[in-house]
Amino acid sequence: MGTEFWNGAEAAHRRVMMKAAGYSDTDIRKKPHIGVPNSYMAGSPGSAHLRQIAEAVKEGIWAAGGVPVEFGIPATCGNIANGAEELKYEQVGRDIVAMSVEFVTRVHNFDGLAMIASCDNIIAGCYLAAMRLDIPSMIVTGGSMQPGQHCGKTVVEADLDAARFSGADEESLMEMEDNVCPSFGACPSMGTANTMQMLGEVLNLVLPGTSTIPASDNAKLRKAREAGMYAVEMAKAGRRPSELITKEVLHNAIMFDMAVAGSTNAVLHLLSYGYELGIELTLEDFERYAKDIPCINAVVPSGPYTVVDFHYAGGVMNVMKMLESKLYTDAPGMYGTPWSDMLAKVAPQENKVIHSLERPLFHEPGLKILRGNLSPNGAIVRPTAVYEEVKYMRGKAKVFEGDRAAFDAIQAGEIVPGDIIVIRYEGCKGAPGMKELMLSIDALIGLGLHKSVGLISDARFSGFNYGAIIGHVSPEAYDGGNIALVQDGDEIVIDIPGGEVSMLVPDEELARRREKWVCPPLKEEKGCLNIYAKMCRPAEEGGAMQPWDLGARFKR
Repeated sequence: MGTEFWNGAEAAHRRVMMKAAGYSDTDIRKKPHIGVPNSYMAGSPGSAHLRQIAEAVKEGIWAAGGVPVEFGIPATCGNIANGAEELKYEQVGRDIVAMSVEFVTRVHNFDGLAMIASCDNIIAGCYLAAMRLDIPSMIVTGGSMQPGQHCGKTVVEADLDAARFSGADEESLMEMEDNVCPSFGACPSMGTANTMQMLGEVLNLVLPGTSTIPASDNAKLRKAREAGMYAVEMAKAGRRPSELITKEVLHNAIMFDMAVAGSTNAVLHLLSYGYELGIELTLEDFERYAKDIPCINAVVPSGPYTVVDFHYAGGVMNVMKMLESKLYTDAPGMYGTPWSDMLAKVAPQENKVIHSLERPLFHEPGLKILRGNLSPNGAIVRPTAVYEEVKYMRGKAKVFEGDRAAFDAIQAGEIVPGDIIVIRYEGCKGAPGMKELMLSIDALIGLGLHKSVGLISDARFSGFNYGAIIGHVSPEAYDGGNIALVQDGDEIVIDIPGGEVSMLVPDEELARRREKWVCPPLKEEKGCLNIYAKMCRPAEEGGAMQPWDLGARFKR
C-alpha cells in the first residue's frame, strides 16, 4: 500500500480506473486512500440514515488530505427476521460483512478504513474486518434510536413483542407500531447493536465519547467529520489495530461488558476477536471477571432507562471511569496514549443510570458463565435480567427440536410453571448459524411465564430478552453434546448463583443414550449457511468462520 502503488508506468491501468471514477491525478498519486465501507440499507431504522453520516465522514477525509472511496457492505435488520427461520443468517452475517470489507480493501489497496455501521452483527463484522486486515481503521456508529412514547409510557421495540403475545388486538398493535420506534438509530435497549457500538470505544475502534450519540443528535454528524479527519491521521501514522487492541484491551472490554450487562452475543464477538488477533481469550476470562465486576448500568432490560439516557449520563467514558481501579489503564488508547491519560480527563458522574462500583445496581455481574453436565464447555446467562423466582430452578424438561416447535407448545398451553424448556439443534452447526430464539422467549414473556419457566438452548438469544434464559450451550446438540441426549421428563437444575446447569441423569444412562444417538444431516445443503456449518468454530471459541489452527494463532 501507499503512494507507490499508484505511481509509475505500471500503475497506469489503476490510475485510469480512478480517473474514470472522477478522482484527480493529484488525489490518486499523492494522498492516502481511505476506504469508506457503508452499511446503509433502506429497510432498517438502524441503517437508513447512514448515507448522511457517510457524507460527513467523507468530508472529514477530504479536509484532512485523504481520498475517500465509499463502497457498500451487507446490512440487515434482525427484527425483520424475528420469528422466522431466516434469523439464523444473522450470526453468519458477521463473517460475511468482514469478508466483504476484506475483499474490497485488499483489491483496492486502501491505506486505511473509516467504516460506518450500527446494528448487531454488522458492526461486529466491521470490527472483525479491521482486526483481520490490520490496517489503520476506525468505525463511525449510527447511534441509538430515541425511545417511543405510547399511552403515557416510554416504550421500546421489545414492548411491542410483549404486547403481541399478551393478546393485544391488531388495532392496539397498529397504534403502538406508530409510536414505538420514532427515529433512526439502533433500538435503544442494551441489545447487541448498542453493546457493540459501546465496545468499539473500549476496543479503540470508535472515537471516545461518540459511540452512543443518538442518531437524532446533530453532534453525530459533527463527530463523524472528526472521525473522517482522524482516519487520515491514523493512516499517515500507520496506527494499526494490532497495536491498539492488546490482550489487556480485550480484558478491559470483558470488564466493561460485565459492568453494563451487555448482550450475551458480545461474548461470541470478543472471543472471535481474540482468535483473529492471535490473543488467547477464553470463557475462563469471562468467569474470572464475573466474580469481580458487578452491573452498574440501569439500561433496559437490567433497568428502566434507555441508551439515550445512558449517553447523556456520561456514556462509555463514564463507565470506564467508574471501572478505573479494575482496568488495565496502561493499555493503549485510540490516540496512541494509554487509557490512563484519557481517563484523567474524565470526571466521574454517578447518577441514576450509571452507578459506581461502591454502589452498584446489582451485586452480581451483567453476564455469567454456567457449567455442568449439560454444558461442560460453558453456557451463558444474563443474571441481571433474571427474576429472583427463577434464579434457582429444579424442574422437568420439555424438549423441542427448534424454536418454532417450542413456540407452538407454549401457545397451545403445554408449558406450565416449573417446566424447563430445552431447545436444541439451533446452534452454530445445528441451525446452522446459531439462531436467536425470539419466538419462544417472546411468547413466554407475553404470557407471563418468564417468571416461572426456564429455557436452555444451544442457540443465542436477543439482548432485549429477560428471564431464566440460558444460551450458547456447548458442545451443541449437532456435535453430540449432552443437550442432544435430554429426554422429556428428565430433571434439570438451573442454579445461576452457583453457576451450574445440569441434568440429573446418571452417567450410565447418558452413555446408553449416546450409543443410540445419530447425528442428523445438515439442514442446509448449499449456500453460505452450509459453508458456515462446515467451517465455524464452536460457540465457546466465538462461532466464527476461522478454520485456521487454533494453537498456531495464539502468539501473545
